[in-house]
Amino acid sequence: MIIKTGLGQDSHQFEKTSGKDLVLAGVKFDYPFGLNGNSNADVVFHSITNSISSITGKNILGDVADQLAKKGKKDSSKYLQIALEDLGDWKINHIAVALECAKPRISNHVEAMKESIANICKINESDVGITATSGEGLTSFGRGEGIQAITIITVSKS
Repeated sequence: MIIKTGLGQDSHQFEKTSGKDLVLAGVKFDYPFGLNGNSNADVVFHSITNSISSITGKNILGDVADQLAKKGKKDSSKYLQIALEDLGDWKINHIAVALECAKPRISNHVEAMKESIANICKINESDVGITATSGEGLTSFGRGEGIQAITIITVSKS
């Protein structure tokens, strides 16, 4: 069996005005500000997408996602689906996501986020881990200016 580990990161600052939905791992949060980006700026799905890209060597975020956004495809789950197709016969064993943000509170949404990630990645919820920290105000994320996500993914094939 061959095993690989991928690492991905993404971060976005909050919009300056209200109106855009805040979406993390495909879950809509009741929060007045969304994240700034040409898509829905779902940092969790972006981070997972980047972790897969680190395994496949095929970057989705950037040119591919920008072209899709220009065509009106701004749902970050679409970018993740393209990355998942690139995995081919690699099987996802585990996804670990670490979030840093002062707001909103993540803990009440962890189960819904795990369910969403598991559904799109076709794995068990028990194979998804999500942690969150405020960062104690040491970074712009910990000061409430945006959200950062870091993902580690483990895949295998025979």
